[in-house]
Order: sequence, then C-alpha cells, then structure tokens
Amino acid sequence: MTVAPTGLRSYRPGDWYAVLGGPDSGHIAVLVPPSERSRVAALWELVDGGAGADEVLDALIAGGLRSLPGFVLVADVGDRVRVVLRGPARAGIDTFDGPVALDGADATTWVERVLPGVRAVRIDVADHAEGADRPIDDGLVRVGRLDRPPYVEALDDAAPVPVPTPERVEPPVLEPVAALVEEPVDEEPVQEESAVEEVVEEASFADELGDELADEPTEAIDLSELPDLPPPPPAPPVPPLPPLAVVPPIPTVPPPPPVPGGWDPTDHDGTTRTPGPGTGDDFERPQPGIPGQPQAPAVTARPVARLSFSGGELVDVDRVVLVGRAPEARRFTATDQPRLVTVSSPHQEISSTHLEIRPGSGADHGSAVVTDLGSTNGTVLVQPGLPPEVLQPGVAVQLLPGAVVDLGDGVTIRVSNP
Repeated sequence: MTVAPTGLRSYRPGDWYAVLGGPDSGHIAVLVPPSERSRVAALWELVDGGAGADEVLDALIAGGLRSLPGFVLVADVGDRVRVVLRGPARAGIDTFDGPVALDGADATTWVERVLPGVRAVRIDVADHAEGADRPIDDGLVRVGRLDRPPYVEALDDAAPVPVPTPERVEPPVLEPVAALVEEPVDEEPVQEESAVEEVVEEASFADELGDELADEPTEAIDLSELPDLPPPPPAPPVPPLPPLAVVPPIPTVPPPPPVPGGWDPTDHDGTTRTPGPGTGDDFERPQPGIPGQPQAPAVTARPVARLSFSGGELVDVDRVVLVGRAPEARRFTATDQPRLVTVSSPHQEISSTHLEIRPGSGADHGSAVVTDLGSTNGTVLVQPGLPPEVLQPGVAVQLLPGAVVDLGDGVTIRVSNP
C-alpha cells in the first residue's frame, strides 16, 4: 500500500519567504524569516536546480545556527515525509496513525521527524492574511501559512471483493385460523301494499299524459313570411398615417491621435520570468486607491510628487508609474498609458513589474500612493517619523514627502514635492 499526493500546495500570504520545488526535488519546501532575505536567492538556485533535502539543510546551517533564528524544511523521502523545524514555527501533520504536532521552539537546535503514511501537512510561521487559500506548485512567495496537499490511499494489487451469500430466510409459521361463523343477515322490510299501489298509479298517469301530447299536431313555420332585416351600416374610413420624420446622419468621430512615446507591447527583452496562474505568485492587480473612493485620472493637470531614483532618474507623478526590471502595462487602454520605469536588478531581487505609484484619489487626493503588485521579494517603505513598513500586496499606502521606497538589490526611490 502506498500514498500519493494529489492536487497543488496552497498558502496564505505573510512575512516569511517560502522557496518551493517541484516533483524532481521531492516537493521540497524551505521557509525562512524576513531577517534571512539575503539567503533567499541562494536557496532558490539550489531548489530550482534539483537539490535534495540534505544539501539544502547543509546550506541553511553553513553559517551556524546562532545567526539563523528559524527555518522550516519539508520534503518527500520515498514514501515518507521529512519535517525539520527551528524557531517560531509549528507543524501539524495528519497521518494514518493519528495527528502529530511539532513546535520548533521546543529545541535548541531543531526538531526533526520522518513520518510514514502522511495525509497532509500544515506549517504555521507567522500571522497570515484572512481569506481563501492560494494554490501553488513551485516558486518563491511570502507566506504566513503553508499547506501540503491531501493524500489518498491506493492499493497496489487490488484484490476482488468477495460478495457475501445472502442468508436463507425461512417463511413464518402461520397459526391455524378458526372457521368463520356465518352470521344471520337481517332482511329488508317489505313495503306496505298501499305504498306500492301509489307508485303504480303515478306511473300510469305519466304514461297517459305522454300519449296525449304525442297525438297533438305540430304547426310548421313558413320562413318566407318573416320580414327582411336592414343591411348593416358601412365601417368608417381609416385616417392616413402621418409621414415619418427624417433622422439626420450621425457624424463620424475621428480616431484619437497616437500618444507620443506610448508603450510598445513588443518592447520586451524576453528574459523576465512572469509567474502564471496556479503558480502562487499570480497576484490579481487590484484597483489603486481606497476601496469605495473614485479612481484618480490617468493623467493629472499637474504632478503630485517627484520620484528620485537611486540611479539618478527623476520622474514626476502626474499619471500611473510602473517600476520593475521589465515593467509591462497589461490592463490599460490605448489612451490610458502609464509611465514605465525600468531599474537594474543584478541579483533578480526586483520583480518584472514590482510596484505602482500613482496620484491618489478620495482621501489621498493631492498626494501620491504606492502599491506593491505582488512582488516576489516585497517592498519596504520608510516614512518620515515612522518605523519601516513592509507593503502588503495590493494595498495602497499614501506617500509623505521625504519617504523612501526600498525595492531591494540596492534600488531606492525618494519622494519629494514636485
């Protein structure tokens, strides 16, 4: 008897980094806290290259456990599942022999178990967002909870199931029934002779009356003696219909002029790796601004902020600005084109379309707002007088003058008044 995984893994967004491998690496999953962001790129190269659980564990502890506050490693080992925990991480494992709970905070080094007959595994590492689980096969995401797929039992050699022989049911023994005794039936009373005579007399009178009516002659009616009826009056004439009004032709509207410097959908180097549906990184791009507030126009009369990139480029926020390694405007019309700003990312820490900065609407009107578009490694925002904040994907945040947006890989954006 074996167990086989069915379906994709799923997760809920959070702060920890999760590197997930496919079947070639034993469905390996490696989770590290936000403080270990510098290790993520090397872990991704190992898992994407097909490294096993031992090789990944050696890479995790190569710098010593003192500098590694926590991690999670889950991998398939034949027909068993290996789970390794350290630090603030918990695992709930459902097996055929019953549930197993592991807590990484219970050991000074780590907690490790190799379990057979695993149905499902749930890993909790941090507070996670509420809502439906997001499916994922392999890739790199930020998680607060990770769920392995359910497992089903499969019989290697399916034996025929014997059909039970139905038991013979004996008929019940009937008790003898006593003979029925015929009870006397009362006869109907005989009518009096006087009543019978009255009925006979009434019937005779009806017969005589019918004979008299049949003997009377029937008078025929001559139709020619009836007077002629006058003809019906003629119907009034139908009035003519009024003539139809002539509708003038609708003038044609000339097409809008081409946008100078517009976005060319073919302008792409082809090297950007864009996750697709079902990979766990296909964040639906939400509408910017505050929910319930009207959307800001694509191009405003004047800029609301100025962006100073660490590479030296200055960009005014008078429309939507998309920033990334190879930004693409997929959900905009031909007359609503954003400004695309390409930044360098030697270590691939910045996503192809990483974040969006646009003029605010509603309560944010007159200022700029920034939205992380589901980037792989996240975005850190430092506002004047406030602690650093990790942007939640799809949540717009108002930018104050003097704010600094950190995309990773040494790329920052400083916000100032226009």
